[in-house]
Amino acid sequence: MKIGVIGGGAAGFFAAIHASGPDREVMLFEKSPKLLSKVRISGGGRCNVTHRPMEISKLVKFYPRGEKFLKRIFRHFSIKDTIDWFEGRGVPLKEEADGRIFPLSNTSESIIQALLQEAAHKGVQILKNFPVKSIVPEVDGIRVFSAESEVLVDQLIVATGGSPKLDGYHFLSQLKHHLISPIPSLFTFNTPHESIRDLMGISVPNAHVRLEGTKLSYQGPVLITHWGISGPAVLKLSAFGAAWLHDHSYKAHAIINWNAELKEQDWDTSIRNYKSLHGNRKVKNYPLFDLPLRLWEFLVQNSGIEPNFTYGNLSKKQINRLVQNLFCYILQVEGKTTFKEEFVTAGGVDLREVNPDTMESIFHPKIFFAGEVLNVDGITGGFNFQAAWSTGFLAGRSTHL
Repeated sequence: MKIGVIGGGAAGFFAAIHASGPDREVMLFEKSPKLLSKVRISGGGRCNVTHRPMEISKLVKFYPRGEKFLKRIFRHFSIKDTIDWFEGRGVPLKEEADGRIFPLSNTSESIIQALLQEAAHKGVQILKNFPVKSIVPEVDGIRVFSAESEVLVDQLIVATGGSPKLDGYHFLSQLKHHLISPIPSLFTFNTPHESIRDLMGISVPNAHVRLEGTKLSYQGPVLITHWGISGPAVLKLSAFGAAWLHDHSYKAHAIINWNAELKEQDWDTSIRNYKSLHGNRKVKNYPLFDLPLRLWEFLVQNSGIEPNFTYGNLSKKQINRLVQNLFCYILQVEGKTTFKEEFVTAGGVDLREVNPDTMESIFHPKIFFAGEVLNVDGITGGFNFQAAWSTGFLAGRSTHL
């Protein structure tokens, strides 16, 4: 039995490892000279392997696309299975305060070596510099073509990852599958005409960010950068709002409450109480709720409050303006920037055309899919890798059925 796997990333390696076995020849085709590139650079070079274990019903909520599909997948290979698999191969893992899980070594090389060694142990043949040009199902198997050669396999797993453009999936053109046009996910918001960019480097621990005119919102840390705003709240919002933002050419109003725990009335009451207790203190020198001083000074100035004004000098109108800047500061978003090297796409093979219990194509028996080539994507925190491990495991195991 000869099994081909296209893609030398996380899903491809996991699929190849689990497709291997006695009397089985597994060949992994990678278009570039490098293997596991995304594993190497993810998490700042530490590799965010997965997230802390949780119920499947909660886990799937971290995937803007693929929630129902993944409910079935995670029953076959869970977060705990991922942890057990790597630790069982000599890679101790650690959980950080926010739930992200990394190798104890703090380097992605630990994960890469575990995958390479397991693939070698299982006898997986790795063919680098093998860009697949087309896949042709035939009566006696599946023929895989590169520019210079061809290979006939009995079963094939496609784990090529995402593509920024639809023509990146051209090699699937003969498989009849409906391909959903890829769009970016996980990106930061550019605000080229906003003066808040002068505060680059400032962050708040728990802001609430929403897109005006939608129900899309997220809360968490927000970082001000030289191009706009970033941080977990923005990245996660970009994932859930990927389609809406794409349709609106990445032009929108982002509305920020700088402390997600406070409602509008809370801000108002706190300012008025502080005014009555500390009327002689200068407003710009005494930020409320531990907001960074530079951000507070910016918001005070933006509210039309002079630098020498004391809390006692504040008029009702000035208090209202300050409350609005604290509770619903409006930013004009005009564009996006990919978050570091964490390139993730929404789009790919339509999930309705893949069996979630086997990862097999509904059109072509013996052809399977795994990883980001599917229309599945998660937010930051190890969720995209978990989808890769789970779909790769299931695709590989299903070749034995």
